Amino acid sequence: MRYPLLGLLMATSLAAHAEIQTQEIPYTAADGTKMVGYYAYDDAVEGPRPGVVVVHEWWGLNDYAKQRARNLAELGYSALAIDMYGEGKNTDHPKDAMSFMQAATADADAAKARFNAGLDLLKQQQQTDAAKLAAIGYCFGGKVVLDMARQGVPLDGVVSFHGALATQTRAVPGSVKARVLVEHGSADSMISLEDIAALNSEMVAAGADYQFVNHPGAKHGFTNPGADKSKEKGLDLAYDKQADERSWANMQRFLEDTFNNPRP
Repeated sequence: MRYPLLGLLMATSLAAHAEIQTQEIPYTAADGTKMVGYYAYDDAVEGPRPGVVVVHEWWGLNDYAKQRARNLAELGYSALAIDMYGEGKNTDHPKDAMSFMQAATADADAAKARFNAGLDLLKQQQQTDAAKLAAIGYCFGGKVVLDMARQGVPLDGVVSFHGALATQTRAVPGSVKARVLVEHGSADSMISLEDIAALNSEMVAAGADYQFVNHPGAKHGFTNPGADKSKEKGLDLAYDKQADERSWANMQRFLEDTFNNPRP
């Protein structure tokens, strides 16, 4: 005999007790720098699930990056917002952000080592299926995840949101193992048409599984509701609700397809 009401009550009870669990986890990069990761997962999901690294904007590991980790946890992923600057530092001052970013990207090998330290931490979490890994990044973080794909870091997929596209570490044929999705704003004054054309040529020449999505009228920072405040600092940033929601939906489909249909 079936008891649909009992099943409904049990499901409701489970949903009521399900929560997104979060914690800050200290770790150390290969160069000895002390880092802080922000980890999130849904305790209602049983067993290991795909892991996704989140790489912050040039502001550093702030509340926005942590929110995106929680958003991914709500989708059922094991998510870790990593620290590329050290000691979890962040700022809301453009000059400081520029200084932090330049220091973090001055040495490509060191940047890769810092990313890999975060990726290793994610793989160590019991909720993570270490055979299914991806990374998403915003602004500076978009550049980081693209560079990791270019350098063949073992990821199934990467997603760049309004990320910097230029690089000194160009992909070569066969080097890009991850699927690549770039979500870009057509009105992004910080990215040149030459940068876009160069990325397209680079990815095609490298034989990458690559998608580029242009959001009409969207400016740099279009996913971040706090971007509009940066106008006061003289930065050409703006939140775009439609582009934010569409790019997030694109990411969801991309990750689902990537994890369910891995590249051979």
